[in-house]
Amino acid sequence: MCDAFYDTLSTSGYFFALKIAQRDPTDYVHKQAATISSYYVFGLVLAAPTFLAGRLVRAALDGRSLAETTYSSLASFVDPVALIYYGTSVSEILWFLPALLFSFLFVYLFILLGVPTAALPVALGFHVVGLLGGTYTMFLEVPFEIRDALFFGFFYTSLGFTIAARDWRPSTDRSRLYLGLTLGFAILQLVELYVLGYPLRGEPFGAYVYAPSYGITTALFTASLFIYLLSRPKLGVDTPLPSWGKYAVGIYVTHPAVFAVIRAVRDTLEHVGYTVDELIVWHLLLTPMLFYLSYLVYIAADKLRVIEIGGTHFPGRPWLRAMRSG
Repeated sequence: MCDAFYDTLSTSGYFFALKIAQRDPTDYVHKQAATISSYYVFGLVLAAPTFLAGRLVRAALDGRSLAETTYSSLASFVDPVALIYYGTSVSEILWFLPALLFSFLFVYLFILLGVPTAALPVALGFHVVGLLGGTYTMFLEVPFEIRDALFFGFFYTSLGFTIAARDWRPSTDRSRLYLGLTLGFAILQLVELYVLGYPLRGEPFGAYVYAPSYGITTALFTASLFIYLLSRPKLGVDTPLPSWGKYAVGIYVTHPAVFAVIRAVRDTLEHVGYTVDELIVWHLLLTPMLFYLSYLVYIAADKLRVIEIGGTHFPGRPWLRAMRSG
C-alpha cells in the first residue's frame, strides 16, 4: 500500500513540473491545495463520527466511561499539528493527503527561490534521516513523528518533479529493463525487511508480523516502477482500469470511515461470542467488502450532492450551489 502512495507522490510531482511549464506555478499550487484540502475535509467529516462511534462501542464493551472516551477522542481530533500537518488526528490512514499538500509546498518553495534543481538533493537528505529514524532505529532515534511530508513525501514528490523538469522520457525499447529492475528491487525489499525484522532482532521468522512501511529499497523499487510506467504510457488503456481512476481518491478517503464501522461490528460480534476475526473467510472477504462498500458510500455522497465526483469535495458545497441556482 505504501509503495502505491509513494508512486502517487512521484506522479504528482511529475505532473507538477509538466503543468507549471505552461502556467503560473502559484496558480497551479493554489488549485491543487484546494482540491487536496477538499478531499481531506470530506474524509474527516466521514471518519470523525464513525471513529468516535467505534471508540464508544469499544468503551461500552469494556465498561469504560463514555463521557471520558468522548472527551479524549474529540481532544485528539482537534489537535492542530496532528490535524493540519500529520493528518493523523482522526485516522492515520488519511496522513497521505496532508503529506501530498505539504510536499507540493516544499517543492514550490524551491521554485520561488529560483533553485528547483536543489529540491531533490535536499529532500534526499531529509529522507535519509527519515529512514534512519523510522526503520533503521538501531542507528538513530528520532524523538518525533517522521512519516510525513518533510521526511518522505517531499523526496518522492521532488523525484517525480525532477524527472519531468529534466525532460527525461524513458524509452519504450528499454521497458523490459525497467521491469526487470522493478522486480529485482521488489525482491530486494522483501530481503531487506526480512533481515531487519527477524535476524537483526534475533527472532525466528513467523514469530510475529513485521510490517514496516518503508526501507532503503522502497525508494529504488518505487523509482524503477515509476520509470517503467513512464516507458509504457499506453499500458492498461484497453482495460476497465482507466475508468476507475476518477473514483480512486474518493474510495481512499471514504474507506477509513467504512473500515471503522466494519471494525465496530466485528468487536460487537466478538463480545457476544462470535470470533469472526479467526475465520479465514472473514479475512478473504474483508478487502473486497471494504472496497465495494467504500465505493458505494462515495457514489451515494455524489448522488446526495454532498460532494461532486470530478469536482469539489468540500462537503455540502454542490448542494448549496444547486440551492442557489434553483
